[in-house]
Amino acid sequence: MASILDSVNQRTQLVGQNRLELLLFRLAGRQRFGINVFKVREVLQCPPLTAIPKRNKFVRGIAHIRGQTISVIDLSLATGGRPIENTKDSFIIIAEYNRSVQGFLVNSVERIININWEAIMPPPKGTGGRQSYLTAVTEIDKELVEIIDVEKILEEISPSPTAVSNTFETQTIQQDLGDRIILIADDSAVARNQVKRALDSLGIAMHLVKNGREALTYLQEVAAQCEQSVTEKIGLLISDIEMPDMDGYTLTAEVRLDPKLKPLHVILHTSLSGVFNQQMVQKVGADDFIAKFNPDELAESVRKWLHTE
Repeated sequence: MASILDSVNQRTQLVGQNRLELLLFRLAGRQRFGINVFKVREVLQCPPLTAIPKRNKFVRGIAHIRGQTISVIDLSLATGGRPIENTKDSFIIIAEYNRSVQGFLVNSVERIININWEAIMPPPKGTGGRQSYLTAVTEIDKELVEIIDVEKILEEISPSPTAVSNTFETQTIQQDLGDRIILIADDSAVARNQVKRALDSLGIAMHLVKNGREALTYLQEVAAQCEQSVTEKIGLLISDIEMPDMDGYTLTAEVRLDPKLKPLHVILHTSLSGVFNQQMVQKVGADDFIAKFNPDELAESVRKWLHTE
C-alpha cells in the first residue's frame, strides 16, 4: 500500500498549476473522503495498537512504526461517526500536520486522483454534525468526496497555544504597518481564529477570507483604489496553501503577475510540511514559509516582512 505514494517527486510539478492530488479513503460507511497527498508519509495496514491511560476518546491507541511512536486517531469517531470496529482489517494513513506526525485510522484506502483546485468547493452552508468538520467537497466518479478539516480535529484533541510571547516587541510592527491591514486567507475556521488571536495581541488590523479566490478578488478591489500598489492599504498577505477554488501557490503566482499586487509580501502559513516546500515557495515567488502553528514564529515573520519594504 505504501507504493501508492512512490511518485512524490512528480507531484512538485503541480505547484502553481492550481492542482492537487487527493488520496481517497472511506471511514465507517460508504462516504468517500480525501486527503492531500503532500501531507501523507505512507499508508499501511493497521498494526496492533497499544491503549494508553487517560487518552483522548478519539485516540484509539499508539502504534510503533519505523522506530517512532505515533498516536492513532479514529477519523470516523473524531468527525461524529461511529468508531471503526475491525482495526486489524483497517488502514492507517501516516500524515504530518502542524509539525507533528499522526496516524489516521480509516476503514479502507482506494486510490490517488489528480484534480484542479477549482473543482474543490467550500462545504454547503448551514449544515451541522459531520459537515462542520469539512473544509471542502468535490465530485469524483459522480460521487461526493468530503475533505476533512484535520486542523479542527487536532485542535480538539490537543489545543495549540495562540498567545504571542510577552517579550515580543510590538512597537516596530505597529510603526511599519501604520494604518494598513494584513490580509489572512485560510479555509479552516480554526486556523483563521488562531492567526487572528495571535495578531490581535499585537494591535494588528486584519481582513479574513476563506480561500485564494476571495483573497485575489479582495486584493484587486483594494488595488483599484491605490495610486501605485496595493501596499498602500495592505501591509502583508498571510495565506494557507490548501484552499478550495484557488490554492495558496496559485494565489501567490497571480499576485506576482499583477503589477499593482506584485510588491506585496506573501507569507505561506500552512500545515503542509516536507522537503519540497522551499522549492515550491521559490517557484511561485512567496517571501516566506511557516509551518502551523507557532504564534511567536508567525509574529516574527510579520515583523520581518513589514520592516522589509
